[in-house]
Amino acid sequence: MKTRNKRLLLAGAALGALAVAVALVMNAFRSNLVFFYTPTQVRAGEAPQGRVFRIGGLVQADSVAREGVRVRFRVSDTAEVMTVEYQGILPDLFKEGKGVVAQGRLEGDIFKAQEVLAKHDENYMPPEAAEALERARKGGAMKTSAQPGAGS
Repeated sequence: MKTRNKRLLLAGAALGALAVAVALVMNAFRSNLVFFYTPTQVRAGEAPQGRVFRIGGLVQADSVAREGVRVRFRVSDTAEVMTVEYQGILPDLFKEGKGVVAQGRLEGDIFKAQEVLAKHDENYMPPEAAEALERARKGGAMKTSAQPGAGS
């Protein structure tokens, strides 16, 4: 076999191996992909049947019912409401009136959650970062007031 043919065969084998690797990665990515839906989208039938997906919204007031580690609550997007059942320990930030994201499957009209994530306020900041910003703000205020002509 000529050297040129060996190179072409080697390049073809490398491209074939690359194509197989890309196909495997895409298949794994597609099977692990979890989409997010609102209660309105779920009620409209847009959510996948028999597959895991996420639902999110606000926990309705006076909707949380606990029986040991089993919890049932309602999630609303202000237009529609879904009942969610979860068995496990809820996150510390889980509260009525606050945002929540639950991952699981739809069984009839009830969403059976495997995982519940409480959403924190968008303005949340770790205490250390808040202190650092406050110090920087005070430091900047001192510098501006110390400049000539400032405040007169």
